[in-house]
Amino acid sequence: MERVGLWTNQSKPESLALALQLTHWFRSQGWEVLIEWNEIITQGVEFLISLGGDGTLLEAAREAAPYKIPVLGVNLGRLGFLCEIERAEVYVALKQVLHKKYSIQERLMLEAVIKRTDKTELRYTVLNDVVFLRQSLEGIVTLQANLSGEPSVSYPADGLIISTPTGSTAYSLSAGGPIVSPDVQAILLTPLAAHSLSARPMVVSDKETIEILLARGKECQMTFDGRENLSLRSGEMVQIRTAPLKALLIRLGSRSFPRVVREKLRDRWHE
Repeated sequence: MERVGLWTNQSKPESLALALQLTHWFRSQGWEVLIEWNEIITQGVEFLISLGGDGTLLEAAREAAPYKIPVLGVNLGRLGFLCEIERAEVYVALKQVLHKKYSIQERLMLEAVIKRTDKTELRYTVLNDVVFLRQSLEGIVTLQANLSGEPSVSYPADGLIISTPTGSTAYSLSAGGPIVSPDVQAILLTPLAAHSLSARPMVVSDKETIEILLARGKECQMTFDGRENLSLRSGEMVQIRTAPLKALLIRLGSRSFPRVVREKLRDRWHE
C-alpha cells in the first residue's frame, strides 16, 4: 500500500479540517495516510502534503529534506509564494500527483554555524534566511561580511538578511532586496535600514562561504527561518554556506515563476 504524509498547521482550524477530509479521500483511493512524524520517517511516504501557508511549507520542507521526502504545499494562507496549489484546486491537483504527472524541484538551503568565544558551536539549516537584528534599545550595529575569508563589506544598519533564492520573496523582499528565481544558485545579502549609501544589497555565488561578525555594537539578535532568536556578541562569528541538503518541492507545471510573481504582487501594468 502506498503512503502519504500530512503536515498540518495546528493553529489553523481549516488545516485540521482539510487534513481529515484528505485522509478520507486518500483512503478511498487505496492509500494509507500518516500524520505522526515518527511514523512518516520510519515507515516512509511517497510524498508529504503541507496544509497551511508558506511558513508551514517551510517547516515541512526543512524537516523532510534529510529524508529526501518531496513536499506538496497547499496554500491556506494569504500570500503563498511557495505553495504549489490553492485550497479550491486541491483534489484536481492530487489526482495529477497520483498519476505521477509532476516534477520535483530542488531548493538551495543554507547551513549556519555560530562560533562562540568559548569555542562551542551551534549549527542550523535554513530554507529561507538567517536574519541579524539590532537589539530594540541599542543603536545601529555594524555587521562585517567576509566572503571566503576576505573582508568585503560592512553594513552599519538595523540588521542584515542572508537569504536563499527561496527566501528572496520573504523578509528580504520587504527590506528592498531583489526577487531571485529559485533556479538561480546564489546567496543574497540584504541590509535592513542601512545607514550608509555604500551598504548595498549583494548577490553572491552559492559556492561562497560568508562570515558575519559584529564589528560595532555589544550584541544583536539572530533568527533562523524565523526560529530560535539567539544573540550574537562582539568577538563571535556566524559562518554561512550552502547546505549539503536540498529541499524537495513538488511542482505541477501550472505555476511558472513569472506567473507567481505577477499574481502575488498584483502587477497588472501589462494588461
